[in-house]
Amino acid sequence: MTNADLMALMPLIIPALGSVLVLLIGAVRPGGYLYGVAGALVAASLLWALCLPASALMPGLAVTPFSRFFVLFLGGTCLVALLLAAGYNKRRGIVGEEYPATLLFALAGMGAACAATDLLMLFLGLEAFTFAFYILVAVERDSPRGGEAGLKYLLNGTLAAAVLAMGIALVYCSRGTLKLAELALQPAAPEPLFLAGVCMILLGVAFKLSFVPAHLWTPDVYQGAPAPVTALLSTASKGASAAALFLVLPLAAAWRGGHDILWCLALATMACGNLAALVQTSIKRLLAWSSVAQMGYVALAFVALPAGGARAALFYMVAYGAAGLASFGAVSVLSDGSDRDAIEQYRGLGYRNPLAGAALAVALFSLAGIPPAAGFMAKFAVFSAALRAGETALAVAGVLMALVGVFFYLRVVVALYMRPADGGEAPVRPLSLSEGLALALPTAAILFLGLYPSPLLDLLAHIVKFP
Repeated sequence: MTNADLMALMPLIIPALGSVLVLLIGAVRPGGYLYGVAGALVAASLLWALCLPASALMPGLAVTPFSRFFVLFLGGTCLVALLLAAGYNKRRGIVGEEYPATLLFALAGMGAACAATDLLMLFLGLEAFTFAFYILVAVERDSPRGGEAGLKYLLNGTLAAAVLAMGIALVYCSRGTLKLAELALQPAAPEPLFLAGVCMILLGVAFKLSFVPAHLWTPDVYQGAPAPVTALLSTASKGASAAALFLVLPLAAAWRGGHDILWCLALATMACGNLAALVQTSIKRLLAWSSVAQMGYVALAFVALPAGGARAALFYMVAYGAAGLASFGAVSVLSDGSDRDAIEQYRGLGYRNPLAGAALAVALFSLAGIPPAAGFMAKFAVFSAALRAGETALAVAGVLMALVGVFFYLRVVVALYMRPADGGEAPVRPLSLSEGLALALPTAAILFLGLYPSPLLDLLAHIVKFP
């Protein structure tokens, strides 16, 4: 590895070494200042990727415009998650250096997954950040629900990792290589062993993205995890997994069955997520099922990859990331000793805490696809790509499911602004500066991308290419 390669890899090296550094500093002098140290390390990684762009190719990893884009996206989400967690964890008694150190480790794993050039590095990156999330989900030791969520996530995740590893093994047995570029050069009729391996890899990645039928862990884990962890799990983790899916899809490009599988996954995920969210009374479970539905739209974009679906999918991930951070962020800052989970508890909160209420309302408008929020432009880009690709039936199904989604998203907005609070409601705690920033940044991103999406769409058109 040359010095130039090392410099190009610094956005991944900084959080990886930073996690060790935070653990060592925390052992000597524990305290809440470690969140600031972790935030500074994430910011350094972001600035390095932004100000010193470079390309490099080394065994298993490649620093490309695609991977740098995800480093910026993932770093931004981690920074907001740290701002949310600093106050939330202090109120909930989650002390120690484990949280910021594990978050940095997760960032390094997600970055590696996005920069992978072979299946082995892809597997290591995916499982590295998933392992970190096992810890983060159960980080609140005194919470029985958190422990249950962590155990469910661990058991399901272990099964998914085994399926993914088995798929990689079958692909290697079939072709004798793990390099993605070589595996994408397929004969006209791929052999059954190779196709079986590709299907198992798709199933393993489908778990990370909560595609139906590998989605059942999502509502329980989202509800049991601390809200800032859920914000990160639903945005950064999904973004890195979408990047991984983008990297492995060329393996099935020459096989019609791959298209059909993805088509069915998109339809089932959109329908299941939206219909299940209709009957939820817990806001965290509603947002969890919403997350399942939103991943269905991403799958729809992947079905239309040759017709601009790649650009639409990545734009959708950014729009969803901003909405996820704002919505779960509002839940975080409005929670004290316990999460404000029932939708009825949000009655009148839009007036009693205007910033948190506005952030939650804007995020829900975006998730519903209502203009001028970014979610509208994201859905428009996805449905346009689907129509250009000839996937009219799937696009129509997506529009119908989006209309269903409007109902349950607006149900929360109605509670925020159109239903008076009970007389016995306790006063709402004023927000700290970090909490205000953590809500304002994603909310501003939602409105900016909704009103002015062209720069990001043009950038994505240059950095993503699909054969």
